[in-house]
Amino acid sequence: MKVKNNRIRIIIGHYGSGKTEFSVNYAIKLKEAYDKVTLADLDVVNPYFRSRQQEEMLTSKGITVIGSSIKGSGSDLPAVSGGVLGPLQSEDTQVVLDVGGDSAGARTLGRYEEYFTEGNYDMFCVVNANREQTSTVEGILRHVYAIEKTAKAKVTGIINNTHLLRDTTVEEVLKGQKLCKEAAEKLRVPIKYVAAIEEVAKKLPSDIEGEIFPIKMYMREKWM
Repeated sequence: MKVKNNRIRIIIGHYGSGKTEFSVNYAIKLKEAYDKVTLADLDVVNPYFRSRQQEEMLTSKGITVIGSSIKGSGSDLPAVSGGVLGPLQSEDTQVVLDVGGDSAGARTLGRYEEYFTEGNYDMFCVVNANREQTSTVEGILRHVYAIEKTAKAKVTGIINNTHLLRDTTVEEVLKGQKLCKEAAEKLRVPIKYVAAIEEVAKKLPSDIEGEIFPIKMYMREKWM
């Protein structure tokens, strides 16, 4: 990855934004450059497409996965593992926090606010312009401000992940880019990444704002 970010990366985004898909891909990409990478699934709200569903695959790549359910309970009970503290405190560990899709889901971040000091963390908002709640600048700002208030941390960058799953086109991504640019200017933060499935990513203009980030679809089966 070309863009240098802070050690702790918080990934937020509305439901359907592709937040978890990006988080999984991001952790895998980080592992190419760093020895110790931890992906912590802090989504205690959304029962679908959680990053811990890919724990075996991620672990095989040398990535530590911390889930948000109680192992061995026989159910998917929402609970944030105390294991998150170790990676947050370890200066030689790169951390990706996959956080719930709204302000309620972001409440889990409040308990870790002491680690979210300037220069130590980034909080990236994943935007899919095809989702009703983030299809306008106002919607994006409303989403960001609500999470910032709850999480007690500020968004430091936008990720354009405008998609229609496997029907995504270059035109769709560029439509989202225009929206993200307007929102980023209002928030006074950069567009950090432009994420798209691999066949679309390679067709995007090289001078687009943000680093082009090819995505593999780990969280959905090929037929979905």
